[in-house]
Amino acid sequence: MTQLLLGIAPPWQPTLDNFVIGRNMELHSALRHALASTGGERGFYLWGEAVSGKSHLLQAVVARATTLGQSAVYARAVVPQAAQVVAVDDVDSLEESAQISLFELYNRMRENGGLLLVSGQAAPAHLNLRDDLRTRLGWGMVYQVHGLNDEEKSRALHAHAAARGFELPAEVTNYLLRHGRRDMPYLLGILDELDEHCLRLKKRAASVPLLKEVMKVSGEND
Repeated sequence: MTQLLLGIAPPWQPTLDNFVIGRNMELHSALRHALASTGGERGFYLWGEAVSGKSHLLQAVVARATTLGQSAVYARAVVPQAAQVVAVDDVDSLEESAQISLFELYNRMRENGGLLLVSGQAAPAHLNLRDDLRTRLGWGMVYQVHGLNDEEKSRALHAHAAARGFELPAEVTNYLLRHGRRDMPYLLGILDELDEHCLRLKKRAASVPLLKEVMKVSGEND
């Protein structure tokens, strides 16, 4: 029965619709426009702290491109083969040979009209990469991805809960934000565990005591 219940919750996937925009309105709009048009700038470099939402946006663009019938691929810290839409996450981690591959991919996609998105933790000028690649990344649209404040995180948590089909009381959200780690991957993961815990208890409503149980098991509550 537990296994059957756990299969009910729909899998959560990053999309442009469930991205909490916060201070990233211009970037969000530019990505939507790039997907809807074959003109304009076709190269994007996104930078920001590790939990700011860069990966969400790159995966969301690839997912959206796929639904539009375009060939699209997302890769982290490696350089994939060319497609109509290519997203390369964590460019900071690329080895020398991979940097050369990304430089060549950038040139091919710029010539052929593909959409290339790259992310890193620093602005192009401060990346520890080959000079030619660093220069290329600065040629296109460069955006800093701003992380969420607590109010924006709360909205994101409620949207995530709604996507999984369960109600998240405000007191549960407030407790999680006060006592949990600050990064969104952790917060969303705890919500997934809370949802599954509630299902194992035959759909008991989410509550602070149940959240405490989940956080204790994960080692995040004393």
